[in-house]
Amino acid sequence: MHTNELIDESSPYLLQHAHNPVNWVAWNEDQLSRAKSEGKLILISIGYAACHWCHVMEKECFEDEQVAEAMNAHFINIKVDREERPDVDQIYMDALQLMTGSGGWPLNVIALPDGRPFWGATYVPKDRWQHTISQLAKLYKDEPAKVIQYAEDLTQGLISINQPAGQDLKLPGKEALEQTIRDWLQKMDPEYGGYNRAPKFMMPVNLEFLMNYYAVTGIPEVLDHLNTTLTRMAYGGLNDQLAGGFARYSVDMRWHVPHFEKMLYDNGQLISVYSKGYAITQNSYYKQVVENTITFLLKELKHPDGGYYSSLDADSLDSQGELEEGAYYVWTKEELQEILGDQFALFAEYYNVNDFGFWEEDKYVLIRTSSDAEFTKKWQMTEEALQEMVRTWKEKLLKVRVQRSAPRLDSKILTSWNALVIKGLAHASRYLGDPQWLTLALDTAAYLEANHRSKEGRIYRTPYNTEGAIHGFADDYALLADAYMALYEASFDLQWLERSKEIFEEVISQFYDSKSGLFYYTSSGDARLIRRTFEREDNVIPSSNSVLAQVAFKLSRYYPLSTYGDIYVKMRKHIPELGRSIGAYANWMQLYLWELYPFHEVVVAGKDYRPQSELIQRSYLPQSILAASNTEEGLDLFKGRLHKDKTRFYICEKGTCQLPLEDPSEALQKLSGA
Repeated sequence: MHTNELIDESSPYLLQHAHNPVNWVAWNEDQLSRAKSEGKLILISIGYAACHWCHVMEKECFEDEQVAEAMNAHFINIKVDREERPDVDQIYMDALQLMTGSGGWPLNVIALPDGRPFWGATYVPKDRWQHTISQLAKLYKDEPAKVIQYAEDLTQGLISINQPAGQDLKLPGKEALEQTIRDWLQKMDPEYGGYNRAPKFMMPVNLEFLMNYYAVTGIPEVLDHLNTTLTRMAYGGLNDQLAGGFARYSVDMRWHVPHFEKMLYDNGQLISVYSKGYAITQNSYYKQVVENTITFLLKELKHPDGGYYSSLDADSLDSQGELEEGAYYVWTKEELQEILGDQFALFAEYYNVNDFGFWEEDKYVLIRTSSDAEFTKKWQMTEEALQEMVRTWKEKLLKVRVQRSAPRLDSKILTSWNALVIKGLAHASRYLGDPQWLTLALDTAAYLEANHRSKEGRIYRTPYNTEGAIHGFADDYALLADAYMALYEASFDLQWLERSKEIFEEVISQFYDSKSGLFYYTSSGDARLIRRTFEREDNVIPSSNSVLAQVAFKLSRYYPLSTYGDIYVKMRKHIPELGRSIGAYANWMQLYLWELYPFHEVVVAGKDYRPQSELIQRSYLPQSILAASNTEEGLDLFKGRLHKDKTRFYICEKGTCQLPLEDPSEALQKLSGA
């Protein structure tokens, strides 16, 4: 068996390639120096552990002796886990987009010895891969000047597309913003929600923005879209109907057939989204989705000490011992009939084991199309009877499924993705009123504090006390600062707000570019790549700069005497104009709402602040920050507001407060009607 240098790495994705005949090495300064000294081209292959097409290309190309021989002869071959090194991935993904107009993983790039790229592609079949790498090696040998010039031009393009161009923010009128939102909704799927296209990603950032927009406008069509999307996503095969947890995306428009990998970042964000959906609508099904998703995280992705692993693979071994996408999750009709017996007919209707739920060959992906109330009405049974029946079905099927070969686990623990889980759990606790979720959030925060934060205060992306630990990037700092604010509003433990402030101070010192007002993705102390990136566009995960802009805004309200407001004012210049794609800037666009509509500091002060705060805490109030205490210590917001006998509510805007109130319902009415 072959063994290469990746055997010494900790990333499960890199370890998957440790026995390829390709002489893979990990990305580090030593290998880049070696490439320069030997004058060898670099072949950079970027992927992640749950990536189906990464596995396909590995099997076809990187496990092939003949292919490996050619790769080893002509290149220094570098494997990169994109989740560990998103800084590297960003640059070469941008390069691929410039070269081909599209992107994806596996991301394969060939670069000069100094790292400047000149060729790129995603998945490439064996014959074409072999031919391509041989031709490129020959081209560099025969016409190096031509290759170097192309790489130089491409690198200049990579630098130029990343230059920030801030401008003074001109707030749109509310009417113009409404028209923009209505135009955006025209691109959405009226039947299944989400974008009207396939493949279909869940895009939690878009849903968060629309929830905020509905809260300030009450436009029924916005709520209709939100309910359609949230319900249909949860009904779909995208959501594991038996054990909870969402897959990364669906390949069709019905949320039916997923790309089966399950990512921590999706599920962490969706806990937040469905918790807020429940707060807005009181739809008990959304509460059930939250509970099922948390159960999935605890069962499948939780580290014993409190952190969460990164993902479950799309592929698992089928009955013939071959890796197959979705093998763990799908069913044949014959299997279901054997397991469920005379209950099969009801099960088949509930989960569409029919033409609607059919996937391929003889396989079905379970998908719902109706609510429990509709189902019980049709079949003239009580909801209690149906719930017991569904519980029994799940129990029987899971007993069989657990005997199958389980998907591989990517056991990396990443700060940014765990921060999304902390925020999700804090929101679940806050909006569903369940203290056990807050305990889990606190456990995760304690885990990160103990393992991902050095004694000097630096945040690491991966555990700092392990070999090859990776320094935190801007998203690690941004999402953790944001999560700790959510943790404060759920717990009123001031240490989390103070910790959020400390993290923001750290990110200012290491990442801030005072000229543009934005934050670089890499710190000033990290090794320089061919470009120091500004991450600005929101995607499935919000961009680090949009999150930091929100953090700066909120911290300036918690700490009005700080300079955070000045930083926010510089960052707001980068909020895109209305003509830009909302989908790529949805988290930025939330700042439009915070500026266009009243944004409040809500202070609850008094001895009974905890029980008195519950109604406000459980209500969806995105245009506010919340602080509560029985002392005047800790925040200037508390000073002069403590009454010895009464608990009072102060509703303020930029420090200017209305008369204090004593009735939580009256305070909520003021906030909801503002």
